[in-house]
Amino acid sequence: MLEERKPKSWLKSVSAFANGIGGALIFGVSDDETLVGLDDAKDASEKISEAIKTKMDPIPDIVLKIHKEDGKEFVVLDVKSGMETPYYYIGDGGHIAFVRVGNESIPADAIALKRLVMKGSNITFDSISTRYNFNGFAFTKLRSVYRQRTKKELSESDFASFGLVDEDGMLTNAGALLADESPIRHSRLFCTRWYGLDKASGIMEALDDREVSGSLITLLQAGEEFVNNNTKKRWKKTGNGRIEMPEYPERAVLECIVNALIHRDYLILGSEVHIDIFDDRIEITSPGGMPDGSAVQNLDTDNVISKRRNPVIADVFSRMNYMERRGSGFKKIKDDYHFAVNYRPELEPKFYSDISTFKVTLYNLNYNVPVEKVVFDSEKVAFEPEKVAFERHLSEASANAPTKEKARALFDDYGYEYAFSRSDIVRMFDMASSSAGKFITKLKDMGMIEAVSGQGKGKYKFVIPKE
Repeated sequence: MLEERKPKSWLKSVSAFANGIGGALIFGVSDDETLVGLDDAKDASEKISEAIKTKMDPIPDIVLKIHKEDGKEFVVLDVKSGMETPYYYIGDGGHIAFVRVGNESIPADAIALKRLVMKGSNITFDSISTRYNFNGFAFTKLRSVYRQRTKKELSESDFASFGLVDEDGMLTNAGALLADESPIRHSRLFCTRWYGLDKASGIMEALDDREVSGSLITLLQAGEEFVNNNTKKRWKKTGNGRIEMPEYPERAVLECIVNALIHRDYLILGSEVHIDIFDDRIEITSPGGMPDGSAVQNLDTDNVISKRRNPVIADVFSRMNYMERRGSGFKKIKDDYHFAVNYRPELEPKFYSDISTFKVTLYNLNYNVPVEKVVFDSEKVAFEPEKVAFERHLSEASANAPTKEKARALFDDYGYEYAFSRSDIVRMFDMASSSAGKFITKLKDMGMIEAVSGQGKGKYKFVIPKE
């Protein structure tokens, strides 16, 4: 039924849905899910509309429908996800913004309310100016890595154009997080190599651990180094080379660490990113769930639309070719596993999120797999020598780091077998058609691709290098 005397009982859900990813309320269904129906659905819908207009601020975007089934009438109240957050319930003499946690609508705490205010103001944490003057901090790590990965110098003007410094010369939060000695103290990384399969206490509970603070660049490099030092790589000879069998695909690990540092919620104080290595898996955990409040375990991770909690930081990392501006990193991580020699369906990476945490679990490809019992998939065995040949060809080519990174990403998707076009490159890298044309010209000049016929106009394939 429609609760008229205590509208807060259902308007709190309207507030929570508008502040989150949307949702629907159905009037005419009992608590035990019996389809009861309403005596007067039209009258109920009018009262619902009036209550929302008078007791919600601002008024959310809603759609009211009368639904008929089995001779009974129901009212379906569809609440859209709003952009003018927070959406307050203003009855009972107060302003309360609600958020959805599991199956409940609860009052937003201080951090959740701050997130909603930023969303409604169209600003992000990393774009907010700080009290720290740019001239008081060094950026040695950032400048060095930027030069190494782009072959360009990071100029003073770049700091402003990238959103790291405001017009008054003060660091934004993004700039503060990338400074050598980051003043944001909860920018930390905790790494632990545990003994066995869990964190059970005991004299041998941890084989190695490390705590790191400072620049995001420092945290990224430390995380990579810790994983490399605490994992192993097998290899086995084949008739035409050798097959490398790392415990974890290196690109998948890098992608996960980058995502954990970039997309974490820096409003959650007293928290940090964790890398926990066990015998059979790596768990990488970061503060903050999905930016839109959804649960990643309930989503199709091959088709998740990329939403960036910290777009300024993400842009800097994409400029350094640590991540792409397009698409979903989830699919890339899974694809890296699918190409691995020892991959089995039960080792598919797992993603989990709730309102305060995001966790990815990467499984050890070599755990409990004796070397002598490794069965090579013929396609994957063929893939490895081809990848080696491509990397050799690429290393000898005359091109800058960004061009090589794009060539590598393109090869990973198409290999030597499949043809691609300029429009494929435009979609893949989110670049202009003219830029895609220049990229194709570079690849042809490097001798890496050639035009192919019989597959449509403007198609190209990678060229297998001659020995």
